[in-house]
Amino acid sequence: MAFSRPRVLLARPEALELTARMVGIGMNFAAEPRVDADIETTLVHASELGMDEGELRVLSVLTTWLGVHHAHVNADRLVRLVGESPSLRVRAYWAAVAAWLEKDRRFARLASGYDGAVVDLLPVGTDFQLKRRGEDERFAGTKVRVPRGTLRDRAQDVLTLEALVAHHAGYRNRVLMGPSWRADAWTVLEQAPNLSIAEVARRASCSFATAWQAAQDFKLLRQARLDGRVPSPS
Repeated sequence: MAFSRPRVLLARPEALELTARMVGIGMNFAAEPRVDADIETTLVHASELGMDEGELRVLSVLTTWLGVHHAHVNADRLVRLVGESPSLRVRAYWAAVAAWLEKDRRFARLASGYDGAVVDLLPVGTDFQLKRRGEDERFAGTKVRVPRGTLRDRAQDVLTLEALVAHHAGYRNRVLMGPSWRADAWTVLEQAPNLSIAEVARRASCSFATAWQAAQDFKLLRQARLDGRVPSPS
Protein backbone atom coordinates (compact mmCIF):
# COMPACT_ATOMS: atom_id res chain seq x y z
CA MET A 1 0.00 0.00 0.00
CA ALA A 2 1.34 3.48 -0.86
CA PHE A 3 2.26 5.74 2.02
CA SER A 4 -0.01 8.75 2.51
CA ARG A 5 0.05 11.53 5.05
CA PRO A 6 -2.65 11.18 7.70
CA ARG A 7 -5.06 13.91 8.62
CA VAL A 8 -3.07 16.35 10.74
CA LEU A 9 -5.59 18.33 12.82
CA LEU A 10 -6.80 16.06 15.60
CA ALA A 11 -9.44 16.84 18.19
CA ARG A 12 -8.57 19.63 20.60
CA PRO A 13 -7.29 18.26 23.93
CA GLU A 14 -8.94 19.05 27.22
CA ALA A 15 -8.25 22.42 28.76
CA LEU A 16 -5.38 21.56 31.13
CA GLU A 17 -3.49 19.66 28.46
CA LEU A 18 -3.91 22.43 25.89
CA THR A 19 -2.70 24.99 28.43
CA ALA A 20 0.39 22.85 29.07
CA ARG A 21 1.03 22.70 25.32
CA MET A 22 0.65 26.46 24.94
CA VAL A 23 3.14 26.98 27.75
CA GLY A 24 5.40 24.42 26.10
CA ILE A 25 5.67 26.48 22.92
CA GLY A 26 6.38 29.68 24.81
CA MET A 27 3.07 31.23 25.91
CA ASN A 28 3.17 32.43 29.49
CA PHE A 29 0.20 30.88 31.26
CA ALA A 30 0.20 29.36 34.75
CA ALA A 31 0.90 25.69 34.03
CA GLU A 32 3.73 23.19 33.74
CA PRO A 33 4.98 23.14 30.13
CA ARG A 34 4.57 20.25 27.73
CA VAL A 35 8.01 20.90 26.28
CA ASP A 36 7.58 18.58 23.28
CA ALA A 37 4.28 20.17 22.23
CA ASP A 38 3.58 20.35 18.51
CA ILE A 39 3.83 23.99 17.53
CA GLU A 40 1.33 24.37 14.67
CA THR A 41 -1.36 22.12 16.16
CA THR A 42 -1.18 24.12 19.37
CA LEU A 43 -1.45 27.39 17.48
CA VAL A 44 -4.60 26.27 15.66
CA HIS A 45 -6.21 24.89 18.81
CA ALA A 46 -5.47 28.19 20.57
CA SER A 47 -7.16 30.06 17.73
CA GLU A 48 -10.22 27.83 18.14
CA LEU A 49 -10.47 28.82 21.80
CA GLY A 50 -10.15 32.47 20.91
CA MET A 51 -12.40 32.69 17.89
CA ASP A 52 -15.05 30.08 18.62
CA GLU A 53 -15.22 30.20 22.42
CA GLY A 54 -14.41 33.85 23.10
CA GLU A 55 -11.23 33.21 25.10
CA LEU A 56 -9.73 36.62 24.35
CA ARG A 57 -6.83 36.18 26.77
CA VAL A 58 -5.71 33.14 24.79
CA LEU A 59 -6.19 34.95 21.48
CA SER A 60 -4.20 37.93 22.79
CA VAL A 61 -1.22 35.78 23.74
CA LEU A 62 -1.45 33.77 20.52
CA THR A 63 -1.36 36.94 18.43
CA THR A 64 1.59 38.32 20.38
CA TRP A 65 3.37 34.95 19.96
CA LEU A 66 2.90 35.11 16.19
CA GLY A 67 4.33 38.60 16.07
CA VAL A 68 7.49 37.37 17.80
CA HIS A 69 7.92 33.82 16.45
CA HIS A 70 6.23 33.61 13.04
CA ALA A 71 9.53 33.24 11.18
CA HIS A 72 10.03 29.82 12.78
CA VAL A 73 6.55 28.46 12.08
CA ASN A 74 6.34 25.63 9.54
CA ALA A 75 3.99 27.55 7.27
CA ASP A 76 3.24 24.56 5.01
CA ARG A 77 2.07 22.59 8.01
CA LEU A 78 0.06 25.49 9.40
CA VAL A 79 -1.72 25.94 6.07
CA ARG A 80 -2.66 22.23 6.07
CA LEU A 81 -3.98 22.40 9.62
CA VAL A 82 -6.03 25.54 9.08
CA GLY A 83 -7.42 24.03 5.88
CA GLU A 84 -8.72 21.08 7.91
CA SER A 85 -10.51 23.30 10.43
CA PRO A 86 -14.30 23.31 10.00
CA SER A 87 -14.58 26.72 11.68
CA LEU A 88 -15.11 29.72 9.41
CA ARG A 89 -14.14 32.06 12.24
CA VAL A 90 -10.85 30.26 12.75
CA ARG A 91 -10.08 30.42 9.05
CA ALA A 92 -11.01 34.13 9.04
CA TYR A 93 -8.53 34.73 11.88
CA TRP A 94 -5.71 33.05 9.97
CA ALA A 95 -6.59 34.95 6.80
CA ALA A 96 -6.32 38.13 8.88
CA VAL A 97 -2.96 36.98 10.26
CA ALA A 98 -1.74 36.42 6.70
CA ALA A 99 -2.69 40.01 5.83
CA TRP A 100 -1.02 41.35 8.97
CA LEU A 101 2.19 39.36 8.35
CA GLU A 102 2.16 39.99 4.61
CA LYS A 103 5.92 40.51 4.50
CA ASP A 104 6.30 36.81 5.37
CA ARG A 105 5.03 35.49 2.04
CA ARG A 106 4.93 31.92 3.35
CA PHE A 107 1.60 32.75 5.00
CA ALA A 108 -0.07 34.09 1.86
CA ARG A 109 -1.95 30.82 1.24
CA LEU A 110 -3.80 31.27 4.53
CA ALA A 111 -5.63 34.19 2.95
CA SER A 112 -7.20 31.94 0.32
CA GLY A 113 -8.58 29.64 3.03
CA TYR A 114 -11.36 32.11 3.80
CA ASP A 115 -13.33 34.09 1.22
CA GLY A 116 -16.35 35.01 3.32
CA ALA A 117 -17.50 38.28 4.83
CA VAL A 118 -15.54 40.20 7.42
CA VAL A 119 -16.27 38.86 10.91
CA ASP A 120 -16.38 40.72 14.20
CA LEU A 121 -14.20 39.41 17.00
CA LEU A 122 -16.69 40.60 19.63
CA PRO A 123 -20.20 39.12 19.64
CA VAL A 124 -21.77 42.56 20.25
CA GLY A 125 -20.72 46.19 20.31
CA THR A 126 -18.03 46.15 17.66
CA ASP A 127 -19.26 49.26 15.81
CA PHE A 128 -19.45 51.24 19.05
CA GLN A 129 -15.99 50.13 20.17
CA LEU A 130 -14.44 50.90 16.78
CA LYS A 131 -15.87 54.42 16.83
CA ARG A 132 -14.67 54.90 20.38
CA ARG A 133 -11.18 53.37 20.19
CA GLY A 134 -10.41 52.62 16.55
CA GLU A 135 -9.04 49.37 15.13
CA ASP A 136 -6.25 47.16 16.33
CA GLU A 137 -3.57 48.11 13.80
CA ARG A 138 -2.57 44.48 13.28
CA PHE A 139 -6.05 43.65 11.97
CA ALA A 140 -6.99 46.87 10.22
CA GLY A 141 -8.42 46.14 6.78
CA THR A 142 -8.40 42.35 7.28
CA LYS A 143 -11.11 39.71 7.52
CA VAL A 144 -11.53 40.25 11.28
CA ARG A 145 -12.63 43.50 12.92
CA VAL A 146 -10.85 43.97 16.25
CA PRO A 147 -11.28 47.16 18.34
CA ARG A 148 -8.02 48.57 19.67
CA GLY A 149 -7.24 47.29 23.15
CA THR A 150 -9.39 44.15 22.86
CA LEU A 151 -6.33 41.96 22.30
CA ARG A 152 -3.55 43.26 24.48
CA ASP A 153 -0.03 43.00 23.11
CA ARG A 154 2.56 42.52 25.87
CA ALA A 155 6.03 41.15 25.15
CA GLN A 156 6.16 39.50 28.58
CA ASP A 157 3.24 37.24 27.65
CA VAL A 158 5.52 35.05 25.50
CA LEU A 159 9.06 33.68 25.67
CA THR A 160 11.74 35.50 23.74
CA LEU A 161 13.45 33.90 20.75
CA GLU A 162 16.47 33.09 22.89
CA ALA A 163 14.41 31.54 25.66
CA LEU A 164 12.31 29.39 23.34
CA VAL A 165 15.40 28.07 21.54
CA ALA A 166 16.67 26.79 24.90
CA HIS A 167 13.23 25.52 25.94
CA HIS A 168 11.83 23.64 22.90
CA ALA A 169 13.88 21.12 20.91
CA GLY A 170 11.70 21.31 17.81
CA TYR A 171 11.97 25.10 17.72
CA ARG A 172 15.74 24.82 18.16
CA ASN A 173 16.03 22.47 15.17
CA ARG A 174 14.01 24.92 13.08
CA VAL A 175 16.46 27.66 13.95
CA LEU A 176 19.30 25.35 12.84
CA MET A 177 17.69 23.99 9.67
CA GLY A 178 14.87 26.37 8.86
CA PRO A 179 11.16 25.81 9.64
CA SER A 180 10.91 22.71 7.48
CA TRP A 181 9.55 19.18 7.42
CA ARG A 182 13.16 17.95 7.67
CA ALA A 183 13.67 19.84 10.93
CA ASP A 184 10.53 18.26 12.35
CA ALA A 185 11.59 14.77 11.25
CA TRP A 186 14.99 15.39 12.86
CA THR A 187 13.29 16.30 16.13
CA VAL A 188 11.35 13.03 16.06
CA LEU A 189 14.57 11.09 15.44
CA GLU A 190 16.32 12.81 18.35
CA GLN A 191 13.49 11.69 20.61
CA ALA A 192 13.31 8.12 19.26
CA PRO A 193 16.25 7.20 16.96
CA ASN A 194 15.09 3.65 16.22
CA LEU A 195 11.63 4.42 14.86
CA SER A 196 10.63 3.08 11.48
CA ILE A 197 10.66 5.54 8.60
CA ALA A 198 6.89 5.33 8.32
CA GLU A 199 6.48 6.18 12.00
CA VAL A 200 8.89 9.12 11.74
CA ALA A 201 6.84 10.41 8.80
CA ARG A 202 3.61 9.95 10.75
CA ARG A 203 4.85 11.78 13.83
CA ALA A 204 6.39 14.61 11.83
CA SER A 205 3.41 14.72 9.40
CA CYS A 206 5.92 14.75 6.54
CA SER A 207 6.39 12.67 3.41
CA PHE A 208 8.04 9.25 3.52
CA ALA A 209 10.85 10.57 1.31
CA THR A 210 11.61 13.44 3.68
CA ALA A 211 11.60 11.11 6.69
CA TRP A 212 13.84 8.62 4.88
CA GLN A 213 16.46 11.20 3.93
CA ALA A 214 16.45 12.73 7.41
CA ALA A 215 16.89 9.26 8.94
CA GLN A 216 19.86 8.46 6.67
CA ASP A 217 21.57 11.73 7.57
CA PHE A 218 20.76 11.29 11.25
CA LYS A 219 22.32 7.80 11.26
CA LEU A 220 25.39 9.07 9.39
CA LEU A 221 25.97 11.85 11.91
CA ARG A 222 25.31 9.61 14.89
CA GLN A 223 27.81 7.00 13.64
CA ALA A 224 30.43 9.69 12.99
CA ARG A 225 30.00 10.90 16.55
CA LEU A 226 30.32 7.35 17.92
CA ASP A 227 33.54 6.96 15.92
CA GLY A 228 34.84 10.20 17.37
CA ARG A 229 35.12 11.90 13.98
CA VAL A 230 32.49 14.51 14.79
CA PRO A 231 32.17 16.13 18.23
CA SER A 232 28.92 15.60 20.09
CA PRO A 233 26.80 18.69 20.85
CA SER A 234 27.90 20.38 24.06
